[in-house]
Amino acid sequence: MTRFLFILPLLLGASVAAAQQPGHDACARDVTRFCRAVMNNGDGAVLACLKQNRAKLSKGCEKVLTDHGQ
Repeated sequence: MTRFLFILPLLLGASVAAAQQPGHDACARDVTRFCRAVMNNGDGAVLACLKQNRAKLSKGCEKVLTDHGQ
């Protein structure tokens, strides 16, 4: 889980500065809730899982994905 919180901004193409802004972990709860089974399968699997569960995501996580073209 901790690894994911650091990699998500990079995965989504965010800069290091953006990763330090408040809200960079907006998807942490959604990953735990919907994608726990694929967390160890790599960042691509987590991103794919988030996209598959898009209708259920929190507004904050949805915004992160949308803002990064996902």
